[in-house]
Amino acid sequence: MKLNPSRAFAWACLLAMLALTVMPLWVVLKTALTPSQDVFSQAAQLWPDTPTLRNFTRVLGLVSHEESLTMGGSGAEVHFLRAVGNSLMFTGIIVTLQVLTSSMAAYAFARLRFPGRDLLFGLFVASMMVPGVVTFIPNFILIKDLGWLNTMAGMVAPFCLMSGFGIFFLRQFFLSIPRDLEEAAILEGASPLRVFWRIVLPLSTAPLATLAMLTSINMWNEFFWPFLVAKDETQQVLTVALQSFKSQTPQGSPDWSGLMAATALAVIPVLVLLFLFGRKVVESVQFSGSK
Repeated sequence: MKLNPSRAFAWACLLAMLALTVMPLWVVLKTALTPSQDVFSQAAQLWPDTPTLRNFTRVLGLVSHEESLTMGGSGAEVHFLRAVGNSLMFTGIIVTLQVLTSSMAAYAFARLRFPGRDLLFGLFVASMMVPGVVTFIPNFILIKDLGWLNTMAGMVAPFCLMSGFGIFFLRQFFLSIPRDLEEAAILEGASPLRVFWRIVLPLSTAPLATLAMLTSINMWNEFFWPFLVAKDETQQVLTVALQSFKSQTPQGSPDWSGLMAATALAVIPVLVLLFLFGRKVVESVQFSGSK
């Protein structure tokens, strides 16, 4: 392959964007492996002189408070495993319910005929243009009146139903499925709900996986709403727990090495999702591009 100037420029731009994307993650990993007392003295280095895993053992709660201080920690504490469990529950509930309800609504808009269908679909699509901050106050008042503050139900309630993006995305895919398959099943006596479960969903694994992955990443990184609703430490998700860990400075400056170790561990579930569903996402994008 001949490398002409335009191709070389394109590769250079691609490598520059890749470096800008990867560098923050590299800084997180480098800081997490740096001893606490050397964080500032080795800040300009690409790799610590004496890498250590002690920061990870500290944030996982595998050492005592006194040992953490001896290692150079600030004395701040984060219940990392509990926060991870809360984040997994928070994300899992929302992804399951949102993918389920979005797929059912999308199939109704794609195949069923009912009065006001197009208007209702347009309203769902228009909801994507409404900033989330607009709904925070009414949602908070509703959750407070229901008595769901500091509960998992209060955290998941605003996100658990269908989303405008999910409905639009899945509806476009459902429209591409040949009607002959569904009509043949209906002639055999299958109801629309049975056609949806037995035919449409098995043919839609790629877009469903894409929606599940995108929703998982968004919910795993969600901060403001869980921070607003769940002040109790036992209900804190990982993003809120990391903020609480950063704000605890009993020894002066924040424990940057411990914070970066916790952040590096928090990235692992996202990487697992990418490994498991990345191929499905690529297939879905290729299909969408070919239409």
